Order: sequence, then structure tokens, then C-alpha cells
Amino acid sequence: MDALTLIFPDFACIALGALLKRVLLTDDRFWVGVERLVYFVLFPALLFRSLANAPFALHDALALIASGAAVMGAGFVLVFALGRWVGDEPLAVASRAQCAYRFNTYIGMAVAQQAYGATGLAWMGVLCGALVPLANVLAVGSMARRAPGGLRHLVANPLVLATLAGLLFHAAGGVVPQPVDALLARLAAAAVAIGLLAVGAALTPSRDLMRSGGLVAAIKLVVSPALAWLLGRWLGLPPLPFAILVLFAALPSASSAYILASRMGGDGPGVARLISLTTVVSAVTLTFWLGVLASN
Repeated sequence: MDALTLIFPDFACIALGALLKRVLLTDDRFWVGVERLVYFVLFPALLFRSLANAPFALHDALALIASGAAVMGAGFVLVFALGRWVGDEPLAVASRAQCAYRFNTYIGMAVAQQAYGATGLAWMGVLCGALVPLANVLAVGSMARRAPGGLRHLVANPLVLATLAGLLFHAAGGVVPQPVDALLARLAAAAVAIGLLAVGAALTPSRDLMRSGGLVAAIKLVVSPALAWLLGRWLGLPPLPFAILVLFAALPSASSAYILASRMGGDGPGVARLISLTTVVSAVTLTFWLGVLASN
């Protein structure tokens, strides 16, 4: 299966979400409810099930997690080193800079499952779940003001909690009872499609931020996966974790960057446009990286 065929269903879902938001389901309150459903119920179920049933020893993922953290750190350092190209005001720079290192878990899980099946989904689940706290720490720490209850939002993140629960359950040798596993499987199946529809509904088209948008997109979608490739080869990661590391580094920015920027008084509209830009461009760049991985 070629890379374009692999990526098509996921980005078709995103395009459908954008269309539904503008034509049929135009009420913002509906999409707020959808996002809460995905964030608090569906994706935690997907993460817990994929990790609880992971077909590998979790200590084998330590090198992958460390590599993902290093790539995120590199993006963080690079975007702030080039801060004058990202914005003129420090808080705007800090809020926009999130889009150079934060990652869209929904798209990551969908692409990993489509390309590498249940095992790829489990590897991506471990990586994304482990690095959500780091993404939040980097983002909150770089903003000029702290959000009210910021620490509470960090430790109570449902994706983090589901990851920890799945990791502990797997480490303890637990087996999910069949009826419970069937329920989680249904919720997990809904998570991918509905999550991608919500991504599409959140897209914000704009011609603004051309300079900062091009720089952030280049760091997130080109430089970061190239660094991941070099790091993964240097460390000698096995083929599947290596592929997951590169795909993780090539993911577009997360919608949570907009939420944090808005709550902390940053440039919320600018961040929303950067998220939209990286999401749209990633349809091309993810296709490229999947093709390179397939031919490697």
C-alpha cells in the first residue's frame, strides 16, 4: 500500500469535519461537546486498551521515549533561537512557539494504526502518552504568565492518566476481561474517526502569519522528523520504533496549544492559524515521510 493511500482516509476525515462545521453542523457548542467526548472518554479508552494489550515489554520503549523527548527539545530550542522571526512580542512568541514542538495525538494514533496496525498503535500510544506532560511543561514554562490551576490541568490530563493506568496494568501482567475489552474496542474505534472530524472542524483558514507560519511549519514538519531520522539511526532503534519516532516528529501541532495560549493571555488566534497551517501541510509531509519509511 503506497503512502498516499495510507494517509487518505485520515485526512479525508479531517476534510469532512471541516465541511460539516461550515455546512451542516455549524453550532460551535456541538463541536465543543465532541471535543470533550473525545478528550475525556474516547481517546483515554483507546490509549488504555492499546497499552494494556501492548505486544511488547514496556521497558523496550524507553529509548523511543527518550528520543521523542530529545526531538521535542530540539524543536523547542530552535524556535526560540529564531524567536524574532516568530513574533515581536515575547508572549506572542511563546504562545506561537508551541506549534513547533507540540503534537496532534489524534492524527498520530490514526496514522500509526493505519500504517502499522495494532502494534504501531501501541508504540505511538506509549510515545504520545509519555510526552504529553513534557509538552505541557515546556509550553507552560515558556509562557509569560501561568494559567490558573495550570499544575492541576497538567497532572489531571486524561491522556496522561489513561497512559499511566495502561502502563501500570500492563506491567502488573493484567488481562482485560473480554466484555470490558470489547467495550474499550468500540470506544477506541470511535475515537479515531470522531477525533479526526473534530480536528477538521477546528481548522481556521487565514493568510496571516506567513513568515512565522512558514518557519514553524518547517521546524515541525521537516526539521524535526529529519532530526528524528538521524537520531533513530544513530541509536540503532528497531524498524518499527524507528518509524514511529519519525512519524511522531512529523505530526502537526496540537489543538491544545490554542487552549493554553488563550487561557494564558497569549496570541490565541495566531496559534489557531498555525495549527491549521501545520495540519493542512502535514497531509503532504506525512505522505512524504511514510513513503521514505516504506522505501527504506
